[in-house]
Amino acid sequence: MKERLQSLGIAPAAETSLSPADYLRSYLRRLRSGEIGSWPPILGLVVIALIFQSQNQNFLTARNFVNLIVQMAGYTVIAIGVVYVLLVGEIDLSIGYVSAVAAVFMVLQLQDPPGWPWYAAVSVALILAAGIGVLHGIIITTFQVPSFIVSLAALIAWNGTVLLLVGTSGTVIIQDNVIVSIANHFLEPAWSWAVAIVTTFLFALYQIQHWLVRRRQGFVEVPGIIVLLRIVALGGLAAGVVVICNRDRGVPFVGVLLLILLTGFTILASKTRFGRYVYAIGDNKMAARRAGIDVKRVLITVFMISSLMAGAGGIVLASRLRSVDTAAGGGNLLLNSIAAAVIGGTSLFGGSGRVPSVLLGALVIASVENGMGLLLLEPGVQFIITGFVLLMAVLVDAVSRQNRRQSAQS
Repeated sequence: MKERLQSLGIAPAAETSLSPADYLRSYLRRLRSGEIGSWPPILGLVVIALIFQSQNQNFLTARNFVNLIVQMAGYTVIAIGVVYVLLVGEIDLSIGYVSAVAAVFMVLQLQDPPGWPWYAAVSVALILAAGIGVLHGIIITTFQVPSFIVSLAALIAWNGTVLLLVGTSGTVIIQDNVIVSIANHFLEPAWSWAVAIVTTFLFALYQIQHWLVRRRQGFVEVPGIIVLLRIVALGGLAAGVVVICNRDRGVPFVGVLLLILLTGFTILASKTRFGRYVYAIGDNKMAARRAGIDVKRVLITVFMISSLMAGAGGIVLASRLRSVDTAAGGGNLLLNSIAAAVIGGTSLFGGSGRVPSVLLGALVIASVENGMGLLLLEPGVQFIITGFVLLMAVLVDAVSRQNRRQSAQS
């Protein structure tokens, strides 16, 4: 009877679930072959927390945790776009000042008189940022100019644009409470728990549905107990975040916004044809072109996403500071955004990386910056340490890439 169902495609042709022991052995083999996933930033966070907490008792407090979420939100949003660019094996050095152009444009349109509605100013600013990305992508793909050169030139040009837009005033204050509240509003405890419960429920629904579909299709799938552990872990993490945040000001609204953006762009990268094209191009651009993928269109779209997220991140950063000035988009914003993606596990060589992991990378960068600030270290020392952390992430990526190549050849 089972063979009859298999021939009709109703039942799977083989055993579709590994035992927990087999799954563990398979996972360990992948680790040894270089597929280390998110373990480096996770272990890095543990070490960072232990070091800074031993030096300053304020590091692992509820207030500082909430500060970390707000502090990292802006460049985490920008880093989401960076992931897409790195996945196709390109680079975008203009994101810092593109974020500033969008933020300054929005703030100027909010000034009285006449003053645009906040939703109009935000929408047009994001469209402007996306258009800048399309322009970059067209230049890169049409004239076959390296993205490093184009984005470096754009960095200089958009920096000049910011200086011209802000003018001699130096600083422009945001005159809209809705925009200011993006990074300065905190949820009531009841709303915080509602977000945690809905997030856990949706994650559980997706995990169970995905497991059942894969099992029905006959693919070897993870044990059910592993799926359950993932759901419990996510639920516990969400509850822990809410408990800690509610001991201070509450869950930051910008944290919920960040969660929504991460979810949306994760789905785009992992569950759509466009996402598969992105990974294919990053893995082998020539092979992708021969397979019929419109490489030019995908690359232009990727640079559009990069600039769009830069614009969104710029708006978040402006909201946090409640103003924009001539220094917007500068400093270590570019470094932090790229570092968040790389430390999170996105390869600089293209074709490897996951959007959600950018959250871990950003948390590493924010923790290092925050801890050094609590210790009152000099700016020069802070830059040296941040650069060292980024270098270590690149070395880990290079070593794991070599291990994967050797494992594939053996």
